Formats: sequence, structure tokens, C-alpha cells
Amino acid sequence: MAAPRPRTAYRARRRSVDRTAQTRRKILSAVRELLAEGAFHECTVEQVADRAGVSRATLYQHFRSRLDLVDAICNTMAENPALLALRDLVELEDADAALAETVAHSMRFWAREDAVIRELYGVVAVDPAAKDFVNRQRADRQAELQRLVRNLRRSGRLRAGTSEKRALAQLLVLTSYETFRELQQTGLGEREITKLLQENARTLLLDGDA
Repeated sequence: MAAPRPRTAYRARRRSVDRTAQTRRKILSAVRELLAEGAFHECTVEQVADRAGVSRATLYQHFRSRLDLVDAICNTMAENPALLALRDLVELEDADAALAETVAHSMRFWAREDAVIRELYGVVAVDPAAKDFVNRQRADRQAELQRLVRNLRRSGRLRAGTSEKRALAQLLVLTSYETFRELQQTGLGEREITKLLQENARTLLLDGDA
């Protein structure tokens, strides 16, 4: 019978894991701050390390490049409650509710992540890390909206004469970050934007004979 491992060794490993997670959080918090300030695309990895209060060597132990940093931010966004809920909402049996809630949670996500996403979308032409993030985010969003369109078709709620391809294109426009920002700049709040887009989505996509 093998001897039990010393509890002190377990506690030491646990502390090491906790310190690693804490360091990663500090680094990613610094990235978020720099993005919100509109300064990240001009920063070096060394400047990110300075903002996080860690050495350059420590940062490189966790992230090999600026691309890795942005990729990690993308992963944290994937854990946003609005985005997590969206994956289930697109499959609701009530297709009308699925459409309305998809619009609502899309706007909620944009509103919560606005400061970071605004910077990444704004520098996509000059920053490879931002371009990679936006491409990945758009691909993920398109996949979820395709599931919603199939749900609308399957339930018989998709407007007659509207192809799935056209429905997807309309949803991509209605729920895009660019649409959110344009409407926000007119002075509309999140609730007003959501209501307006839900109304447009129903008019464009749903059969009125349900």
C-alpha cells in the first residue's frame, strides 16, 4: 500500500496554482485596462508587464506574444454570462422567444464588453492580434446565428420566401457590434436598442401567421 502524500506538498502545489492564476488575472486585467484606454495596440509586451506589475520574464511564462494576450482576452469573453446563455437560447422551442432573446443577449454582451471591443475593432487594419480576435469572434457569432436560423425554419416561423442564407445575413447585421455602436451613438440606451432591433428582427424574419 502506497504511503499517503504529505499534506504539506499538496498545500505547496495549491499555493503555486493559486499564484499562477493570480498572475494571469493581473496580466489580463492590465490588457483590459490598456484596451479600454485605447493604448494596447501601441504597447509592447514589456509595457503590458509593467502595467501588470510583473517582470517581462514572468509574463512570457504565461503568454508568448501579444497575439496570445488577445487570444486569452477572447477566451475570457467567451465566459461572459450573456454569451454563455446565448448558446442555449438559440435552441429554445419557442422560436419567437429564441429570436428575441438572441437579440437581447447579443446587445447585452456588446454593452458589457464595449470598452474592450471598441478598441479591438478600431485597430483591426493595423494590429494582427486585433484582426485575429475579430475574425474568431465573428466566426463564433455566425455559427450561433446559423443555429437560430435553423430553429426558425424547423419551427415553421421563418418568413415565407426567406432563405436561410438571407435570414442569416439579416441577423448578422441586426446583432453586429457595428449596429450596436451606430445606434448607441444616436443616444439610444441598451434597452432602447434591444427593443428596436427585436422589432426589426420580428418584421424581417418571422411569419406573421403563427
